[in-house]
Amino acid sequence: MSKNVISKLPVMLHGADYNPEQWLDMPEILERDIELMKKAGVNCVSVGIFSWVSLEPEEGVYTFDWLENVINRLYVNGIYTVLATPTGAKPSWMAKKYPEILRVESNRVRNLQGGRHNHCYTSPVYREKTRLINTELAKRFANHPAVILWHVSNEIQGECHCELCQAEFRKWLKKKYRTLDNLNKQWWTCFWSHTYTDWEEIESPAPHGEPCIHGLNLDWKRFCTEQTVDFYKEEIKPLKEANPDIPATINMMAYYDGIDYWKFAEVLDIISWDSYPMWHNGGTDDSGGAIWNAFWHDAMRSMKQQPFLLMENTPSTANWCGVSRHKRPGMNLLTAIQAIAHGSNSCQYFQWRQSRGSVEKFHSAVVGHNGSDKSRIFLEICKTGDALRKLDGVLTADVNAQVAIIYDVENKWAVEDSKGPRNEGMGYTDQILQTYGSFWKQGIPVDVINMDADLEKYRLVCVPMPYMLRGDFAARLKKYVEKGGTAVVTYFCGMVNENDLCYLGETPAEGISDMLGVVFEDIDGLYDYQRNHVVFDSESGLEGEYETSKLCEIVTVKTAEVLGKYKEDFYAGYPAFTVNNYGKGKAYYQATVMNGEFSDKFYKKLCGELRIRRSLETDLPQGVTAGRRMTENGTEYIFIENFVNETREIDLPYPLYDIISGKTISGRTVLEPYAAMVCK
Repeated sequence: MSKNVISKLPVMLHGADYNPEQWLDMPEILERDIELMKKAGVNCVSVGIFSWVSLEPEEGVYTFDWLENVINRLYVNGIYTVLATPTGAKPSWMAKKYPEILRVESNRVRNLQGGRHNHCYTSPVYREKTRLINTELAKRFANHPAVILWHVSNEIQGECHCELCQAEFRKWLKKKYRTLDNLNKQWWTCFWSHTYTDWEEIESPAPHGEPCIHGLNLDWKRFCTEQTVDFYKEEIKPLKEANPDIPATINMMAYYDGIDYWKFAEVLDIISWDSYPMWHNGGTDDSGGAIWNAFWHDAMRSMKQQPFLLMENTPSTANWCGVSRHKRPGMNLLTAIQAIAHGSNSCQYFQWRQSRGSVEKFHSAVVGHNGSDKSRIFLEICKTGDALRKLDGVLTADVNAQVAIIYDVENKWAVEDSKGPRNEGMGYTDQILQTYGSFWKQGIPVDVINMDADLEKYRLVCVPMPYMLRGDFAARLKKYVEKGGTAVVTYFCGMVNENDLCYLGETPAEGISDMLGVVFEDIDGLYDYQRNHVVFDSESGLEGEYETSKLCEIVTVKTAEVLGKYKEDFYAGYPAFTVNNYGKGKAYYQATVMNGEFSDKFYKKLCGELRIRRSLETDLPQGVTAGRRMTENGTEYIFIENFVNETREIDLPYPLYDIISGKTISGRTVLEPYAAMVCK
């Protein structure tokens, strides 16, 4: 059973990033903000993000009174604090006195002071400065009744290539490989005569140095991940020593793969993230952005298999986009409901009040430069706050997905560094989103997991492009199918081991070939403008001809049944889509990039055969989806979302009580543009 992730405040969280240090010379702003927060139904704000110089204006001099005053004033007005550590952006005085803490880029040039996350995670000086400021914060605020969560090192990210990091990297490699001979063998350094003869010769990948050893590239990213996790663990020590009951989080970013976020799951109390899809970048249908966003909601929930927090989303525009488009009327409530449907227990914004200057002064906020409580954005946030107050019952409800999609960051690193068969984009993320979208359109909940996760609870596991087989994933996938599970695996499967060394002999390797009943021969990369087609006969239940692109794999059959064959080129008539009975289960193999029409049709048919439950047992119109969360006592919440700027009609299979409107709805129901409902 899920528990509410913030036990100190068992309500749906509604709030924003708040930067009161920007307004300390205007005390009337704080009082006005509190008034507006109460009007908007805000019950928590994130404070202290990037506030280091306001908290420690000179070394060892701490000025916390302003922060305590803000937290106290908020608290007496019923507004709780998510308290940030300020370590994502160091003060200028620190960089000047300790220049060694400044990050060195891959070109080996040390940065100047500026930006954020421009520091070295290895630096003993920076780690000590972090310990000191966090110790003082914890002394002052860890037991304050208003503080409900530690928000650690906002959007933690990046890597440093300084000599300290190079030395730690070599220690890490020595521990992993033991001998230099073993490292050279695992990295295949004899190619181009790049064999290392001394540990000190090894450096991190560089654009003007060594970017071509794929094992090195992978291990550097793994090291950076572990070093960042270690920095986080050190950063939270004084916080946890002061009060172990206050949970801690970092807010992650969608599709950021500089480090592997999944490695944080064990050390974080709560998963949180920042949601910034590019809404309204096409016509009237925003389902593409909705699929993109929903995927990451599900990924965040799946990391710890518990509710997560939506830490940031924009009230309207994001000024760092190529084009800053306003969220259309209704979108604020719709995107809040979408997050909750996929497992969020909050809706929070960046930012509360617009900054007067610098890089985010035109990023939208709940309160704009005019300070009005009559603006469209502010009124929409008020409407969202009213709705969220009615949804506290959802806090302990689970999603209970029966479908899983494997999204593995280390595999993504390897796929995108493979140097062929396409260097114009392998399309790993595209394939995953197309697969995910086929379930979203049916209103079927999905877990997004990596290769380390347990597979046993799922009826269907989709494995797009498992180029690199990590750990015991291959053995566990085979066992899952053998015991009765169904797997759908795509092209570029089982080609290399964890060090990106190609398997010799039959592939897909590690026995996956037996499970799939096919053997890899070759793969053809197509230019973006080129197409092939796959033909299915009537007996397959998928009769018709479907367009394929980008990659066409050539396989031969061992034991699999051929469902679809290539139509064109020298491999016309070769298998393109197969199914194999393996033990008590089935394994499908998709040897090429099929179009969305096929994906939707296939997964609808397969989910019907597997009796995978839809959130709402009805056919959903284009741009509409449904979600589901259920409590341990059987209370079921149904979320209906229309991501089209047009009305849609939906046939409800049974009467539902709309919690937000307080009305019972039944039969043929009209959904307004960008409408959202939460029903029992």
